[in-house]
Amino acid sequence: MSQGPRSGLAAVSSALLAMSRHLEVRDVLKTIVASARELLDAQYAALGVPDDHGGFAQFVVDGVTDEQWKAIGPLPRQHGILASMLREARPERLADVRKDPRFEGWPSAHPDMSDFLGLPIRDGDEVIGALFLANKNCPKPEGRCGFTEEDEELLAILAQHAAIALTNARLYERSRELTIAEERSRLAHELHDAVAQKLFSLRLTAQAAAALVDRDPSRAKGELQQVATLAAEAADELRAAVVELRPAALDEDGLVATLRTQIQVLDRAHTARVTFTSHGVRALPAAQEEALLRVAQEALHNALRHSGAQHVDVTLRKRGPDTVLRVTDDGTGFDPTAVRRAGRHLGLVSMRDRAGGIGGGLTVQSAPGKGTTIEMEAPGG
Repeated sequence: MSQGPRSGLAAVSSALLAMSRHLEVRDVLKTIVASARELLDAQYAALGVPDDHGGFAQFVVDGVTDEQWKAIGPLPRQHGILASMLREARPERLADVRKDPRFEGWPSAHPDMSDFLGLPIRDGDEVIGALFLANKNCPKPEGRCGFTEEDEELLAILAQHAAIALTNARLYERSRELTIAEERSRLAHELHDAVAQKLFSLRLTAQAAAALVDRDPSRAKGELQQVATLAAEAADELRAAVVELRPAALDEDGLVATLRTQIQVLDRAHTARVTFTSHGVRALPAAQEEALLRVAQEALHNALRHSGAQHVDVTLRKRGPDTVLRVTDDGTGFDPTAVRRAGRHLGLVSMRDRAGGIGGGLTVQSAPGKGTTIEMEAPGG
């Protein structure tokens, strides 16, 4: 069995335990890749989960820095040896990947790779991923050792358990989605009941006020004040419930189109100029799309209602495997340190919760008189 930083049964056990600790798909993929690279002592490791459009829904690497990944560019497509592994569902062990007739090259910033070991990850008859390593570390000063048959057997064991871990993570996420769907259905019923009652009361009170306008103006004034109160309560209940529901447009049109449409409406409705650009962002997991949309809506609301901005710019772009939302305004700004001390401000707590809920992060840059930039990073996808 190949010797790495750790060897034998203990190393295999550690790798399998590490995979079993995570439930989120992205975390499982990262752990599989890191475990494989360490276990087989390779310079690079990667795992791709294919989509139905010739690309990869997710692609995780280990051994490549963030700067290198950014320089490499867009996610790879299903071509060459990767496509062969996915299509034929068989292992590939090559002394020099560059000399294989299926090799189609790589971007200029891509690290140089020679020896290669790859295996499909299978769930029954379905290939759900491709796991591969490159550049076996070698103690010999004269060059590389290359991957052995024993390495291939060890990676096959890891791939079998990776399939189980990945399938379990997908089932967990699907279960969570179903739970969320059930909760949305419950909220929809509550929304209908609560708001319908408020609107009924609102209608009766408005009718009473109309009847009193001529013969008892003072009582009519009181009824109209009650109308205003009921309307405000209905609006609050509506907003509280609707904010938890995924917009239908998001399911039908996707994040980019939904954001573009909403921003066009805001641009027409406000004196401030509101602009939107998207670079390289395509379909994302549902939870990520919803979180990004909600943060964008909250940030836009703050900028347009509270900052006095003349221009608000929204951008959505890829940063390596991650998706980054950036909302910038030229408004009055604020002191973020004072906000942290106060604990709540401009929906920042809610935005941070939404970003954290998908394993992402939120940063806020602002100062009095200097405008505000809110940036959310959604991992992978």
